[in-house]
Amino acid sequence: MPIEDFIITVYCLIEEMYLNIIKEVKLRSRGPCPDLSDVEVLTMLIIGEYLGLGNDKKIWLYFLQHWKEWFPKLGCRTSFIRQSSNLAKVAEQMQIELSKQLCDNTDLYLFDGFPIPLCRVKRYKRTSPFRGIAAVGYCASKDEKYYGFKGHLLISPHGATKALSVTSANIDERDVLPEVTYGLTGDVIADKGLIRPFLYEELKERGLHLHIPMRKNMQETRPKKFVRQIMNIRRKVETVIGQLVERFKIQSIKARDYWHLMAKIGRKILAHSLCLYINSTLNPHAPLQIENLLI
Repeated sequence: MPIEDFIITVYCLIEEMYLNIIKEVKLRSRGPCPDLSDVEVLTMLIIGEYLGLGNDKKIWLYFLQHWKEWFPKLGCRTSFIRQSSNLAKVAEQMQIELSKQLCDNTDLYLFDGFPIPLCRVKRYKRTSPFRGIAAVGYCASKDEKYYGFKGHLLISPHGATKALSVTSANIDERDVLPEVTYGLTGDVIADKGLIRPFLYEELKERGLHLHIPMRKNMQETRPKKFVRQIMNIRRKVETVIGQLVERFKIQSIKARDYWHLMAKIGRKILAHSLCLYINSTLNPHAPLQIENLLI
């Protein structure tokens, strides 16, 4: 669709969810309402994240230069950034609602982790705002250590985010999986890093079956066709993580504290979910091909 239609579509969906969330609740206890509406700000953030702009300053500048007629009350950058941050809880509730619509009809989930680096290991002692929260971790894909956090993503087979947990980089994924799957039943597909005998039993007692390909030095008793099938399905979570990294810049977040970091991560997840939701109506056979939303 043309970008004009995309902006209008996102605005309408955001407005509908926003009104359902706030209802009769007053978001601001005192002071005047901002000139730019909350729906406009959230729309700009979603569009900006999809376009790969990545941060508040670039999003504000993009709309100031190209879409000022559509957002005539767009003020200074400071006000825009402050209002964006204050809407973190609203964005979180929107993601919860979208997750219900996109994931509630499935009993199959895919799980994987990915690094969220703050800086290189040599510089981490200077990252004082995150001291005691972040940690040194290891990125297997790049074969290097980093300082920061780790995202633990649980998605549906269609690519919709069901849950995301952000921990310090030294936390084992096997310790996080029971948390992100709490209350769920069905099947979970993960990679070899989740192999832990008592983890299978713990999840099985809760009605959740864990499927992991065996290592080369381990005996595989399952049919080869079944193993190939779960490995092919598991690639979907790698695709989603790739989109979050490359398009939504989830590994390139600049934040001065943990709260702002989580707010920016949350809106990137919301932007991905909303784009997936829109594309699932336009292209139901390949909803994850969100790069084709714009023409």
